[in-house]
Amino acid sequence: MRPARALIDLQALRHNYQLARSSTGARALAVIKADAYGHGAVRCAQALQDIADGYAVACIEEALQLRAAGIRGPILLLEGFFEADELSLIEQHDFWCVVHTEWQLQAIEKSSVKTPLTVWLKMDSGMHRVGFYPEQYEAAYRRLQATGKVAKIVLMSHFSRADELDCQRSEEQVRAFEQVRQALNAEVSLRNSPAILGWPQLFSQQQNTDWVRPGLMLYGATPFEVEHPLASQLQPVMTVESKIISVRELPAGEPVGYGGKFICERPTRVGVVAMGYADGYPRHAPNGAPVAVDGQLTRLIGRVSMDMLTVDLTDLPQAGVGSRVELWGKQVLASDLALAAQTIPYQIFCNLKRVPLLYVGA
Repeated sequence: MRPARALIDLQALRHNYQLARSSTGARALAVIKADAYGHGAVRCAQALQDIADGYAVACIEEALQLRAAGIRGPILLLEGFFEADELSLIEQHDFWCVVHTEWQLQAIEKSSVKTPLTVWLKMDSGMHRVGFYPEQYEAAYRRLQATGKVAKIVLMSHFSRADELDCQRSEEQVRAFEQVRQALNAEVSLRNSPAILGWPQLFSQQQNTDWVRPGLMLYGATPFEVEHPLASQLQPVMTVESKIISVRELPAGEPVGYGGKFICERPTRVGVVAMGYADGYPRHAPNGAPVAVDGQLTRLIGRVSMDMLTVDLTDLPQAGVGSRVELWGKQVLASDLALAAQTIPYQIFCNLKRVPLLYVGA
């Protein structure tokens, strides 16, 4: 069988979740949308079930999959509902629901739900994607209260540039949020992974009833392009590996792969790996992107193909057919591959496909 696979370390997942809680003193919703960023939402939710305060997904389809698998904890729909008739399912399955726009608020006002809902009311504090503007926010809160159909409201917003540690936009967003929320007696959720890791000083005065929403950090990747002490405590959860399936000995001056984008600078041993962009490895990863073969670092050479890629074995004389190759994981960090490929680790994880997931550690 084709040797490409992804190992998912569930103990590392639990470690990262507990780091989010212990470093903030807050309750934490494990963000497992998009199939847990490619890690497998059901298995990740099951691995966290005895410690998680709840989960967050993008939409009701993802939430229903978790309920069908026996997950009974709170599940928040981060995009809320897309049609008013979803409210009956939200009520039936006891989902928590983000409300971020006027028509959703009106749908709740007009609904016939009998069990009061838990609503997370979203403010647009500067992301400018979804949410009520600050000047609209208190009125939306009061309207939800007045419906008689809402048991609890959590106040929330989302940061646009918290991964940029030298940018003041996060401070501006907190100020915009705090100016409004002071008049509202409710719990608060602002912190995503970059804010949990990189901006603790903005939240030292907030009450412990806060909720945080660890996403990327849950899977052991840093959102920052620089070293960070708290991010360095994360443990990578996904290791994507394959094997060398062929070796070529090429003289200096020979091109490798489609388009001849790599020219051998010296006599070169080229290892062919069963992994390509159809598996989710970034096609635009450049020559020199990090790869590990039998635990030793080397480099990608040549253009990535659909099912194969090529690596430099010249300085690894013991490596050959059958050698284990780590594309990203505990040695080659997803964030380092993402940096080389001019993308982000979120996309590295979410693009994974065709590769079987093997769960270890729990």
